[in-house]
Amino acid sequence: MTTIASARIRALSIISITIVVVLLLLSSASQASLEVGATVSYRVKGGDTLWQIAADYGPPDRDRREIVAVIERINEIDAGALQIGQVIEIPTTETSRSES
Repeated sequence: MTTIASARIRALSIISITIVVVLLLLSSASQASLEVGATVSYRVKGGDTLWQIAADYGPPDRDRREIVAVIERINEIDAGALQIGQVIEIPTTETSRSES
């Protein structure tokens, strides 16, 4: 019985480690999937959120969560740290709206 229990524990450990590694790889791939090429400068206004800015100015074919993560990364900010008047860079495409 002890041998069978040890084999099961070993198998479960290997499966668990494999699942964790796959999830980490998938997480890394999804964060890297939005390449930062062209950006547009945006001056933060009162009431702005990264979520709304990403919706208005980011590439329309991308998930907003990805765009927000990229905006945070390239500007080295947290979503809650936006300040009125702050200028941030937003990843964009030619079809995205530009600031007037």
